[in-house]
Amino acid sequence: MRLEFHPEAELEFIEAAVYYDKQVPGLGERFEFEIRYATDLLLDQPEIGTSVSPDLRKFVLIRFPFTLYYSVADDVLRIEAVAHQSRRPGYWKSRVDR
Repeated sequence: MRLEFHPEAELEFIEAAVYYDKQVPGLGERFEFEIRYATDLLLDQPEIGTSVSPDLRKFVLIRFPFTLYYSVADDVLRIEAVAHQSRRPGYWKSRVDR
């Protein structure tokens, strides 16, 4: 299985890492590590996340207030959103082509 990020999800990931690193040097790197750890876990066990709809699941990060929304199709795990938990719920739903 391979990993893909929706372009906007990738931007959310990068912007959050930059923000954290500006707050505390090295914290952005820890955020990146947490995302990589979560995506590796999801690649290994894609059913571990909570079902949101028939084609979408979510995985809540442990150390940072973010939720990964993802889909699995044709041997591709696609991160649809790297959503901060204080943002408007469902702001990312228009990204999911269903």
